[in-house]
Amino acid sequence: MTSDRNVIIAGGGRVGFQTAEILADRGHDVTIIERDENVVAEIADEWVATVIQGDASNPEIIEQADVDRADAVAALTGDSGLNLAVCLAASELAPGVRTVVRIDRAAGESYTRFVDAVLFPERAGARVAANEVLGSDVQTLADVTGDLNIILVRIAEGAPAAGRQLAEVRLPDGALIVSDANGERIARSNTTLTAGRQYVVAIEPNVADEVMNLLQG
Repeated sequence: MTSDRNVIIAGGGRVGFQTAEILADRGHDVTIIERDENVVAEIADEWVATVIQGDASNPEIIEQADVDRADAVAALTGDSGLNLAVCLAASELAPGVRTVVRIDRAAGESYTRFVDAVLFPERAGARVAANEVLGSDVQTLADVTGDLNIILVRIAEGAPAAGRQLAEVRLPDGALIVSDANGERIARSNTTLTAGRQYVVAIEPNVADEVMNLLQG
């Protein structure tokens, strides 16, 4: 997806709100749907954005958010079943819209039959959630490594690490660049992180946002 996307986020809690902030900072138009009026008030106090109070699984509420104009719908509440219902309703009302669902660990990957992307944002961080909303530049490869996330990252133009060798990039403890460009070799200290190329990265959840800031800006 290109810049200036229209994104609807269902759920204004910590994950949804942080994801919305990241997307807005990148220049995208974000609408948050949140059913808790107290959370809606908190969002309004912290951030000027389009916020709709209501149940995002209600077709009338999604239509109120102009789902037919949306490029992506991300259901990021704490309820996996509700999130799937939101994405299914969005797909019915706006065929072709990108759908992203947040699920708990126990739900597995079976949801991928119905949505475009599945997230475990408690472990990957809001920045990874934002990248999944926008497209495939950052992909979760597997969920078989306990709390460790193994992801495929495309280095963004203008990112702090772009064009620099690994020896020059101050990765936090808990992060490791595994491969060189496009996974041809194991990364070394003289591996250059080239904008537009992809690298396999291992990240512990507590440093995910810091690492994604270095690689994606």
